[in-house]
Amino acid sequence: MEALQQFDTALLYQINGAHHPLLDALMLFVTDVRRTGLILLVIWIGLLWKGGAKGRTVAFLLIPLILLTDQLSSHVLKELFDRVRPCEALQGVRAIDGCRHSASFPSSHAVNTFAAATLFSLFYRRWVPWVAYGLAGVVSYSRIYLGLHYPSDVLGGAVIGVACAAMVVWVYRVVVEGVRRRRASE
Repeated sequence: MEALQQFDTALLYQINGAHHPLLDALMLFVTDVRRTGLILLVIWIGLLWKGGAKGRTVAFLLIPLILLTDQLSSHVLKELFDRVRPCEALQGVRAIDGCRHSASFPSSHAVNTFAAATLFSLFYRRWVPWVAYGLAGVVSYSRIYLGLHYPSDVLGGAVIGVACAAMVVWVYRVVVEGVRRRRASE
C-alpha cells in the first residue's frame, strides 16, 4: 500500500510540476463549471430539441445520473474517506486556482464527467465515445494539474462514474422493458 501511495504522489508531482501559461489557462477553463456550464446547457437543450427520441432519453437520464453521482461523491464518499487534498497535505504542490478544503477522494469532477461520458457512449457508439471520454479525461487531468487531486482520486472517480452510469442505464432499460411487456400483455 505504501508503494502505491508513493507512486500516486510521484505522479502527482510530475503532472503538477509541468506547467505552461497556455496549459494553465486551458486547465482553469475546463475545470470551472461556471465557465463551461453554458456550453453544457446548450448541448443539453440541443439533445432535447434536435436529438430525437434518443437525444431526449439521454438528456433526461443525465438529470438523475448527475444528481446521483454528484451527491454520492460529494456528500457520501468524500465524507467516508476524508482524504486530505494534495495541496494541503504536500509541500511544493502548485495550486494556481487556490486550494480547496473539502476532502479529496473521489474527484467529483471525474465522477460526473466519466458518468456523463459513459451515458453518451452507451447511446451513441460512433465517434461520441472518443469525444466524451476525451473531454472527461482532460477535465480529470486538470484536477491533478491544478494540485487539487491525486491521480488515484481521479482514477477512483472515473471508475465510480462509469459504474453509476452503467447502473442508471441498466435500471432505465429494465423499466422500459417492463413497460413494454405490460403494454403487450394488455
